[in-house]
Amino acid sequence: MTGAASALFLLDMKGRVLIWRDYRGDVSASQAERFFSKLIEKEGDPALENPVVYDNGVTYMFIQHSNVYLMVASRQNTNAASLLLFLHRVVDVFKHYFEELEEESLRDNFVVVYELLDEIMDFGYPQYTEAKILSEFIKTDAYRMEVTQRPPMAVTNAVSWRSEGIRYKKNEVFLDVVESVNILVNSNGQIVRSDVVGALKMRAYLSGMPECKLGLNDRVLLEAQGKAAKGKSIDLDDIKFHQCVRLARFENDRTISFIPPDGTFDLMTYRLSTQVKPLIWVEVQVEKHSRSRVEYLVRARSQYKDRSTATNVEIELPVPADASTPHIRTSMGSSAYSPERDALLWKIKSFPGGKEYILRAEFSLSSITAEEETPEKRAPIRVKFEIPYFTVSGIQVRYLKIIEKSGYQALPWVRYITTAGEYELRMI
Repeated sequence: MTGAASALFLLDMKGRVLIWRDYRGDVSASQAERFFSKLIEKEGDPALENPVVYDNGVTYMFIQHSNVYLMVASRQNTNAASLLLFLHRVVDVFKHYFEELEEESLRDNFVVVYELLDEIMDFGYPQYTEAKILSEFIKTDAYRMEVTQRPPMAVTNAVSWRSEGIRYKKNEVFLDVVESVNILVNSNGQIVRSDVVGALKMRAYLSGMPECKLGLNDRVLLEAQGKAAKGKSIDLDDIKFHQCVRLARFENDRTISFIPPDGTFDLMTYRLSTQVKPLIWVEVQVEKHSRSRVEYLVRARSQYKDRSTATNVEIELPVPADASTPHIRTSMGSSAYSPERDALLWKIKSFPGGKEYILRAEFSLSSITAEEETPEKRAPIRVKFEIPYFTVSGIQVRYLKIIEKSGYQALPWVRYITTAGEYELRMI
């Protein structure tokens, strides 16, 4: 077992201790001052901007959220990644209780904060950090816990993320496969950076303690089973699972087996770093007339199959800060000049595959400003969209089985959505 944390500190932006909890008795409150002085020393140095600080035999691991520092101090050789993840989980717990974690919410709820700090860590070792489970026996309106109150079974059994005795009249599971496309294209039309970040988002409304098994068109799994994929199979990389997934089982035979938490959670996230073809391509021709007028010809083309349709497409075209009196015509959708964003917004509600639409715009310019303009600083074109029933990676849910000892039938619903993440095309 790795080393334990000595204490957990909650500090304001000036390094003053708001709340701290001593777990092992081998550090003092003065450690917060030493930590903050070290933090100030390394401020502004990119090479030293990391969440771990070491000083005089004590390791400090910290994160910042809003106007609060969350810091763990330890005198032992600890797993820094594990404790940093723990701090992020602590933030989630506090946000569940107080809506938002900030200095004021901590001062208003210090009684509950101390109760939570007692439950989420024991003798310096992280315990359970599921907010739903904690809220069953630590109430935000309770100043102290009743002596006779017993913790829920989830606290003492192996499935700490799910309570006993959950019942639903209609047992359903909704699984959304959501992929976000990040792409950067330079002014020559070359792709500088592209990747796909995916998530399997699940909403489980199931009674009892159901056992779920999920099958994907994972090439490694299909080859291990000696099956040939009927459609496209994919290679999954950079996979991160929710704690409910049995990792040993997945590493052994690539089976995703789990007892789900109740309600909404991310079952799995993944990343694909393969070259991605831009789904919506935007070309812009800019023509300036005697520094007092500028014309734009914008062509937007969908580069996916015609059976797919993008919805809520928004193209943000940067224009000079001194642009005025816009005259805009579009072959599809609506457009508007947004002076507070120095941009022209073109919105297309429905954009089928294999289509091209055109926008023409003309602006008047202030000639003085135009002479001083530095076009190299022009912002990129940004695109937003959603494409339902479509994934870039080709990931498919082959099956989702739900087994519960009572034998009820559950209805699984699966849908696929692709959205634009950081989707930018440079004009210069």
